[in-house]
Amino acid sequence: MSLAQPTAQSTTLPAASRLLASLPQAVVLLEPGLRIASLNPAAEQFFGQSLRLLRGTPLQDILTFSDQLLLERLDDYETPVSAREVVVTLKGRIARRIDINIAPVADTPGWQVLTIHDNTATEALGDDSGGPDNAVLRGPEIMAHEIKNPLAGIRGAAQLLARKVEEKDRALTDLITLEVDRIANLIDRMQKLSRRTTPPVEPCNLHEAARRALDVLSAANGGAPERVGLVEEFDPSLPPVLGSPDALVQVIINLLANALEACAHEEKPRVTIRTRFASGLQLHTSDSGEPVRLPVELRVTDNGPGVDPAMRDHIFEPFVTTKKSGQGLGLPLVRKLVRDMNGRITHERDEEGGFTHFRVHLPLARETRSRPTRRRPAA
Repeated sequence: MSLAQPTAQSTTLPAASRLLASLPQAVVLLEPGLRIASLNPAAEQFFGQSLRLLRGTPLQDILTFSDQLLLERLDDYETPVSAREVVVTLKGRIARRIDINIAPVADTPGWQVLTIHDNTATEALGDDSGGPDNAVLRGPEIMAHEIKNPLAGIRGAAQLLARKVEEKDRALTDLITLEVDRIANLIDRMQKLSRRTTPPVEPCNLHEAARRALDVLSAANGGAPERVGLVEEFDPSLPPVLGSPDALVQVIINLLANALEACAHEEKPRVTIRTRFASGLQLHTSDSGEPVRLPVELRVTDNGPGVDPAMRDHIFEPFVTTKKSGQGLGLPLVRKLVRDMNGRITHERDEEGGFTHFRVHLPLARETRSRPTRRRPAA
């Protein structure tokens, strides 16, 4: 039966309004001046308001675009516009990532149809496309020159200082040099976050990365904070994981710093960093489709009050933060670094026990498949 022919049960085509109401994508009809003229139900759900309240409202009054150039392009009602992974902020709500398409209405100058696909609402934690992170972490790409210049000065000063201090204090100057190199390397990686390529991975000692992260935090705080009970539960039998040494240090620093801050106001603050085998977890890579086991778990736990329940599903999204001076880029960066190592990070709140867990699952370092062959003795 041809699709063009109506069935015996339905002899008429559905009305256009019914078709729009059935679409899962948000559809907005804009009148001249980018004012909302009509919405379908998906758009009402996206904005969190009804058509009756939004009719006649300028689009920019309820939707703030991070890219002002894009908003200017929307003003050109004669030119279709398509953009992916656009960061927008709904009035009174958190930031979102959306794909938008806008096109002029035929034979109606000034009128446009805007469609919105909300990536934030549909992206699952297991999605390893990497796309959402690319559009967010481009600030360091722009500021790399301004950041690297003072880093070079700090490194040079540390090297000069190392010549004048006593041997017992040389470890601090070496730590400064190592951290400057790590930050510079991190900036280089963040400049490449907009690309699809990922940095190479290698066998890493997870406990060495954890120890280095603890040393950095201890030095940054003038010594380990006495009031916070920092517990280490390391499994010394763990084999090397497949990852990036610098990325692992950065991930652990971020998670520990967040945990220490989260429980700082508790009567008996406690942070635990633990490593263990967690067999059974595996994922399928997007490139080859082969299953990748993630048997090594790094867990950072604190006894703070936890994240606001309304925000727990969004903590790995950019610009989502409960800190007054926070930018909401720490955990999105952590997720990106973990994904670059074919790992996964999850968040869990234990209300009964009063603990917050961040778990990082990593693959084991695989043995080299192509082993060197023995050379035959010369004749």
